[in-house]
Formats: sequence, C-alpha cells, structure tokens
Amino acid sequence: MDTPNVGIPEQLARRMDMAEQYEYLRTKLSRRGVLVTAGGVAGGLLTGCSGSGTGAGPSSAPATGTVHGSAVAPFGRHLAFGADPKTQMRISWQVPLAVRKPYVRVGLKPTDLSRKMAAEVRDLHTPGLTGQRFAVDQYYLHAALDGLRPGTRYYYGVGHDGFDPASRDRLSTVGSFRTAPAAPETFVFTAFGDQGVSYDALANDKVILGRHPSFHLHAGDICYADTTGHGEESDIYDPRVWDQFLAQTESVAKSVPWMVTTGNHDMEAWYSPNGYGGQSARWTLPDNGFDAQKAPGVYSFTYGNVGIVALDANDVSYEIPANKGYTGGRQTAWLDRRLGELRASASVDFVVVFFHHCAYSTSTHASDGGVRDAWLPLFAKHQVDLVINGHNHVYERTDAIKGGRVGRAVPVGASTDPTRDGIVYVTAGGAGKSLYSFPDGVKDSYEGNVADRESVDTFHWTEARHRGRDTVEWSRVRYTGFSFLSVEAETGATAKLKVSALAQSGERIDYFEVRRGV
Repeated sequence: MDTPNVGIPEQLARRMDMAEQYEYLRTKLSRRGVLVTAGGVAGGLLTGCSGSGTGAGPSSAPATGTVHGSAVAPFGRHLAFGADPKTQMRISWQVPLAVRKPYVRVGLKPTDLSRKMAAEVRDLHTPGLTGQRFAVDQYYLHAALDGLRPGTRYYYGVGHDGFDPASRDRLSTVGSFRTAPAAPETFVFTAFGDQGVSYDALANDKVILGRHPSFHLHAGDICYADTTGHGEESDIYDPRVWDQFLAQTESVAKSVPWMVTTGNHDMEAWYSPNGYGGQSARWTLPDNGFDAQKAPGVYSFTYGNVGIVALDANDVSYEIPANKGYTGGRQTAWLDRRLGELRASASVDFVVVFFHHCAYSTSTHASDGGVRDAWLPLFAKHQVDLVINGHNHVYERTDAIKGGRVGRAVPVGASTDPTRDGIVYVTAGGAGKSLYSFPDGVKDSYEGNVADRESVDTFHWTEARHRGRDTVEWSRVRYTGFSFLSVEAETGATAKLKVSALAQSGERIDYFEVRRGV
C-alpha cells in the first residue's frame, strides 16, 4: 500500500509501534485543515452514539494537506457497558490525527466483521498551559452498540478510510468482548484506583488479565495528566499523558469493560462543565445517573446478581473542595433512589459502591468527613455490601463498620453479613502510582504477615478543612505495595462475594467473604 509523502514512509512505519508513529506525525505534520467527519449512523442491530462531545466539534471545511488514512493507526481501545450490560457495549478509541469516516466493524467471528457502523468523533482542544509549551488537539472516537445478544462473544475492529480492520493485514487489530449473561452466573470483577502511567501500572494490568474479569472498576485518578490534583486552573497539566495511558491500558481495556469514575486528579479545570469535559471526550459511560453531561462519572449498572453504583466524591469532599456541592445535592438524592431500587430488585443479591475519596482509611489522605456525612447514612439505610475507594496509594481494608464503629471483626479469611455486622470498606489505591505509607509505627498486616493492632492514630477531614484526630480500631488489613481487588460473585441459594486482594506478583494478600442473612 502506497503512503503519501505527508504521512510516514512505508518502510519506516513498519519499524514503528503506535506511540512512535504518533510522535512522528505530531512533530512532522500540522493538524490544521484536516477533515474530521463522523458520517451517518448505521441502522439495524447497532446504533451510533448520541451526545454533543466537546471542543470545537467535527469540521466540515474542505480538507487541505490531509494525511492518508493508512499512515494513521488507531490506538487506546477501551470498552464500557451501557446501562444494560446484557445488550449494550460502548467502544472508544483514539487516533493521533483527524481521519476520514471512522467506523467500527462487528461480527460473531474474527474473520467475519460483516456489520459496519459509523463512529462519533469528539475532538478535544487544550490550550498551552503551565508545564506545556503548546496547544494540543486530540481525537477520540466512540460507537454505541445496542440490541446485542446476552451472553454472546462479539468481535470488533476499529478503522477509517485507508485503515480497514477486516483486511488481511489488519486482523491482528481485531478485539472481542462478551455481553453479560441473560441469567445470573458466577463471574469475577476487578477494581483499583490511582493508576497513572508506569511499569507498575502496566504490570498490574497484566495480572488483572489473568483473572479473566467480566469488567473492571477504576475508582478515579485515572492517568494523572493533572499532576497537582486541586481541580484548579493553576494545576500543572499535560493532556498528552492520556495518549500514553490509553495505549498502556489497551491490552486489558480492549476486551474488559473499563468502568471509571472521577478522582481529584481527574478534575481537569480547563474543560467545562466542572472540569469533566475531558472525561466526556474520552469515555462513553452509562448515561443513567442524575445528569450524564454534568457528571459523567455518576452511573449504575447491574451485572448478574450484583448492582454497581459509581459516584463522584469530588461533589462532597471536605479535603479537596474545588467541586464541592456542584450537583446541588442532586447526586445524593439520586444515590438514595438508586440504592433503594437495587435493594428492592429480586434479581440483585449484592450492592457494590465505588468512588475515589476514602470513607475509612488511615494512610496519607486518611478519611474524608464529607463522604461520611453525605453518604454513609444512605449506605447503612440500604445495607450496601461493599464499598471500594482509591485516593490513598495503598491497600487497606476495614472490619465491618456499623454506626462508625467496628460492628464485627473480619480477620483475613473470615465471613461477614452486612445485614447484621455493617459494611466493609476497601481502599484499593495501589494501581501503579507512587505508593504511600501508614502512620508512623503502624506495620503492614496482610495474609501470611498478620500484625494486628488494637488501634491506629489517624485523622479525618472536617468541613473546615481541618484534620480531626481519630483513634480507630477498624484498620484490619494493610499493605504498602502495588495491588488490586478481585471479587468473585456467586449466585444461587448460597450467594456470596468472595473478595480477594492480589499483589502485583499475583500473590494473595487478603481474602474475606460477604454473605447476607447467614
């Protein structure tokens, strides 16, 4: 295939990976005047994304100096469920330059991607900011697949004019996913927060693949393009870190739905509303929260016998108040309704909530009193079964907490009943960013290395942004290494959540079970 001079010479392109192609084109070519077109939406089984996207939007001006599509390789594929994981999947990806007529091919065999649908383009412009010498334009593409069959393996490829994933030399770019089963069955999901771009982040991803999860929960602080994390325009920010992150995560996220929510480092203040325009450009998440445009990281879905709720703790945080109160209480009202609906559903055995800031932790950021004041009464009211947080770059797991105190001790290997004992809270912030520590003199305590303590001196953030001192007894498991959470959900008469924490090496560092009404 011939490559125009404005692209990458064919012999050179063969020796380059996607990241190298990206840098070559970024430095050699101008984006001005390159045509971006989403094309029409295909009908039938698959329907296209809706939503306005962000930035200046697709251009309809005539193209000048257009790069041939064969010189532009898609990268950063990541999946997400729609509101119904049995019938809906969202496919997202990135291209380093604008392309003509992007699309997705889908089929039931990797060699038969017979359905073709146009993709939506969301272009994102970031001006030159602190720590960044020049403006950056990025191009994100999205396709919504609806009307899928439950429990079915689908194959897909992403492309554009000049790059056809169904061609013989592109078959290695084909990915796959499986929709949720029609009836509940045993499955595994994984979770962590605070990933970033690093060797350790990539290593964690590889171990996650070995668990064969049905989906993954990312509890915020996704890539750290904003290294400051205050949610202010003065934060140091480089949007190109997202390119590295999406390329890094693709090995997992191209086949495992990557369900994210929003951390303090994800409040990218240059994009509206509330700094979430960048997230809206890069991700297509379920739109069933209280306001998908204003709060893209707030949503829910049910997979098998587990209801999952994603929240944006920036809305209630006392520690980092840049977006505090931005929903005007609407998120909390929605949470009350949604938890009630899930708990009333006969098909839902367990309710899991995940968000960024910690309700209970003793590490560097400790606990956020805003989270406690706003949401813990609702968690107790609706008997939430498990809460997953990030923010502190460690693994820490509580006993079952009831009324702010230990309702029941849950040592490694124990079982707990939320209807009787209270709720277990897990901080799973060891995904790949630099690690934190516990208070002075407090040792790690995990499976095979138990060092129980009667109490730990720590603090919680108050509404006045002061550190309210605490002496707590609920810190049961602590681990200052890279790690993630793996949860196996069993259904039937003995339904249970089998919760494990795994180190980057794959070694188990914690295990407990959640069973209701036993």
